[in-house]
Amino acid sequence: MKNNIVKNFIVLILLGLSIVSCKKDNFPGSGPDKGITDYHQNAVTQFIAAGKTNFAYRILGKQTGIPLVMVSALGNSMDDWDPVITNGLAQQYKVIIFDIQGVGSSSGVTPDNIPDMAKGVVTFIQALGYTKVNLLGFSMGSFITQQIASANPALVNKIILTGTGPKGAEGLSNLPNILATTVGLTPEQVFLASFFAPSEGSQTAGKLSYERIQKRTVNRDAPVSQESATAGLKAVLGWAQPDPTALEELKKLTKPVLIAQGEKDFLVPVVNAINMANSIPGSQLIVYHDAAHGAIYQYHDEFIRAASEFLTK
Repeated sequence: MKNNIVKNFIVLILLGLSIVSCKKDNFPGSGPDKGITDYHQNAVTQFIAAGKTNFAYRILGKQTGIPLVMVSALGNSMDDWDPVITNGLAQQYKVIIFDIQGVGSSSGVTPDNIPDMAKGVVTFIQALGYTKVNLLGFSMGSFITQQIASANPALVNKIILTGTGPKGAEGLSNLPNILATTVGLTPEQVFLASFFAPSEGSQTAGKLSYERIQKRTVNRDAPVSQESATAGLKAVLGWAQPDPTALEELKKLTKPVLIAQGEKDFLVPVVNAINMANSIPGSQLIVYHDAAHGAIYQYHDEFIRAASEFLTK
């Protein structure tokens, strides 16, 4: 039974959480995008060899200043970020999106644990020649970001975490069972059920986000492979293992931290973000009403303003 749940979950990652390209190349303009330079659609995919991996990445926005490196969620490539977030942040900052080992257009084998994923990200950043970066981690990317901040503090300037939880996060080990309930749904339905609250307002925001994510169709990443998704799932479930010292460890974190979480996030319940904010000295916490795991996609304008203020201070 357990093996079937894991297999179903992997299928869900491949079909729903990694958004496949649609045939349309036109994107209906909306309020938040008017007057915004569209870096996400046009950024050229570059490659850099680091360690045993040829990392695929794109640079958006400004070419100077401390870059903001965005670390993706489980089952996501750099094309699965909502463009309203990447474009919004790139208006003021140098934004770098990329694929970890074995994901999308990056070569190599995806590690099956968060520490090795973090080592790979550090290797990638150092290969680009950066000695100081800001990090934005979403879901599994937030776990990787926490590991980097702990193991390589000198590399980190500021940290933004969303869809997040500490080691041993409450409810995280139930992830396969939760997502198995969406078996049989379309990719869009899986996305809406996993990232957004069931209310009409949240679901409507989710549909708009889904459309935006499919915007880039030229030189788009390949879908995440089953092997990579399996490794990612193992890494997340490893992070979910009980760790009674996790919150105490977070008290040692001295970097500025902004946490943004949906109050109805059922994949990584909001209590985890609250516990983290209470543990990390000087951290800021934003809890978005009637929002789930994809809260920053639903409240994109508010999040971009908050993230920009945080990064500018």
